[in-house]
Amino acid sequence: MTRELNVIGKPVARADAVDKVTGAAHYTHDLGFPGMLHAALVLSPHASARIVSVDTEAAEATPGVRAILTGKSLDVHLGLYMQDKRILAKDVVRYQGEAVVAVAADTLEIANAACRLVRVDYEELPAVLDPCEAMEKGAHLVHPDLETYSHMEGVFFPKPKTNIAHHQKIRKGDVARASDDAEVTLTASFDNPPVQHVPMETHATIAQSLPQNRMEVWTSSQSPYTVRHLLSATFNLPHASIRVHVPYVGGGFGGKAGLGLEPLAYVLSKAADGRPVKVVATREQEFNTLPSRQGLHSTIEIGARADGKIVSLKSTYIWDAGAYADYGVNVGRAAAYSGAGPYSIDNCWIDSFVVYTNKIYGTAYRGFGHLEILWGIERAMDQMARKLNMDPAEFRRINLLKEGDTTITGEAFTSGHGKPQQCLDAVTEAIGWGTPSTPPDVPHKVRGKGIAMLHKAPAMPTYTSCSVVIKLDEDGGADILVSGVDYGQGTYTVLRQIAAEELSIPIEKTHITWECDTAFSPYDWQTVASRFAYMGGNAVIEASADCLGQLRSMASRALDVPSELLICNGGSVYPDGQPDRAISYATLALGYTFENGNSIGGPVIGHGRFIAKGLTHLDPETGQGLPAQYWTYGAHAVEVEVDTQTGEIEVLNIVSALDAGKVLNPKLCLGQVVGGVIQGLGSALWEGFVFSEDGRFLNPAFVDYKIPTAKDIPHRTQQIFLENPQPGGPYGARGVAEHPMISVPSAIGNALYDALGIEFMTLPLNYERILTRLRENAEAT
Repeated sequence: MTRELNVIGKPVARADAVDKVTGAAHYTHDLGFPGMLHAALVLSPHASARIVSVDTEAAEATPGVRAILTGKSLDVHLGLYMQDKRILAKDVVRYQGEAVVAVAADTLEIANAACRLVRVDYEELPAVLDPCEAMEKGAHLVHPDLETYSHMEGVFFPKPKTNIAHHQKIRKGDVARASDDAEVTLTASFDNPPVQHVPMETHATIAQSLPQNRMEVWTSSQSPYTVRHLLSATFNLPHASIRVHVPYVGGGFGGKAGLGLEPLAYVLSKAADGRPVKVVATREQEFNTLPSRQGLHSTIEIGARADGKIVSLKSTYIWDAGAYADYGVNVGRAAAYSGAGPYSIDNCWIDSFVVYTNKIYGTAYRGFGHLEILWGIERAMDQMARKLNMDPAEFRRINLLKEGDTTITGEAFTSGHGKPQQCLDAVTEAIGWGTPSTPPDVPHKVRGKGIAMLHKAPAMPTYTSCSVVIKLDEDGGADILVSGVDYGQGTYTVLRQIAAEELSIPIEKTHITWECDTAFSPYDWQTVASRFAYMGGNAVIEASADCLGQLRSMASRALDVPSELLICNGGSVYPDGQPDRAISYATLALGYTFENGNSIGGPVIGHGRFIAKGLTHLDPETGQGLPAQYWTYGAHAVEVEVDTQTGEIEVLNIVSALDAGKVLNPKLCLGQVVGGVIQGLGSALWEGFVFSEDGRFLNPAFVDYKIPTAKDIPHRTQQIFLENPQPGGPYGARGVAEHPMISVPSAIGNALYDALGIEFMTLPLNYERILTRLRENAEAT
């Protein structure tokens, strides 16, 4: 019998909305402490150079300067999966914008003035900027001592004396034989540039070195416990000696996972005799010094039968990791095991290389590499369909994963995985697929339609876990303690809904404090990978059950009724069928007292936990294994209008379908999809880093780097949610936070071909690229 849900599935408003719009929410940017110093940085003007000398004498003499540090005094390496980065550059700089010197002073103005007095002499070295060239024999080595770096062994495989930080292999079937037997083949290459996360709040950290080798940190981060763990590993301190606070966070999109400015703030505080030090990135530093999304060059080879069935896929993904790959190696790994798209392919060969270059380094970004690989896969699917003279939607239907298939890592595809074909059918019907676009009134404008599939699984270690504590208040309300971070996705609201549902109390009586504190909040790995509602939700269910068990135990003794005969409903406990004998949660929350004064029980505090189940490492040679806790599938269909005189693209309609398993909050899901689609438009149409021939970053600010604004929202957006339950998910739910943006560029690229008859292989699809390709096409014909 289906359980009736009272709170889950309802459009509950976000818990943080009022505080954010009224200014009551406090971010790390807003914080200050007595005696706090402010830090500024000296950045490298070169992409690759040896540091010959650093003269800080004039800066040190500046009144108000309290500490100056260079890489010479900081002999530690940082990193989550690959420890290849330093706090400040030592001996060499590896990208233009890398921090070389840090100054802490009484005011930010003094710190900046002191930085201008620092003199650094450089000897320029060869720079390697193209990841494909970086793989060639004899290329300049960005990290000649790669073999000395610690990394997560058995998961990542750096290649010493090369620029390859990681090589992930996927091998399934016999690709060579299947390719030879294919009746139709296609080979195509695609490119994605690096892009910026552009959170509203730039990176910000305050750290204080305390007596007895302790530290306290306030930081704009997605991962308080990971920050604590990495600080512990970096500075060889006990975990209990490090306290990390994460208040409200103004967006992250993956860029605030792992370590950011925290180590720098701490060593400056230590050098300044323990005064707290605040480090806040300027917008230009957010672009030019802190990490971005990695670039990607893809080469995809497809073989198919004449009836449209794909028989072979061979893909090579070359990731532009930039100067450091501490997080980027995991992007390359995830891209490999997702590297065939949501398709059933018996013979698959994928090489995913994460390659060092002398550019700004990469990290996690919403979608975790899937937007980049699907730009190639979904464009290639359309191209292959045309070679077969097939409708692109029908070609996809023939090849989509279905029950009984296996993924490219050998995982059995079951009914619990979701229904990718339902997603495709939903968007094609909504967009009017097969019906030509209505011609525009203006003769120099044309229209076209495009589709693209998407899929993604959480990319996380096999041991990923989280925990939740729920304590009942004196009035019977519930305080929920977590260390996952709600930085805009709305998960705290969903966790409150789950607690209200499980405890059977009004949503208004559930509360989450908007500050994570490792001294008090229970453990959570990181808030990435669209896994917080899934894992945290299961932990809340378990913590709620723990609370209910304690309430029933006390009520059983108070009412002299076996606990299994008691009902918890509406904030009270009572024997089944006897609500008139109810005892309120408020009466039991701190323990129950009989009429004679005897007391039992005690404060009701429930604990819940969840750990990833059934995951395995991938085989290093074949890539076979179970990397995914669950998969989420979806599709986009889009209609565009192109002005052939100006190159301007206008998105008239975009339809998105996602198999969410169970929609826990339709209002929040809708917001995630609309926001993700708009962010995907940025990657499709405008965003991309531009570098000079010597590696200088040319567009590190909003003057030259454009992101979508409200005026760029498509004329029409449609959101379709399918609910095929996910086994093991809370109420059958699976994550959807990252997915909406993933294949937006692919759908637009396919629509452009429908409109113009021209292939586009490189993002972004800005007006300059459109006009160039139109001119090239005109000259060729």
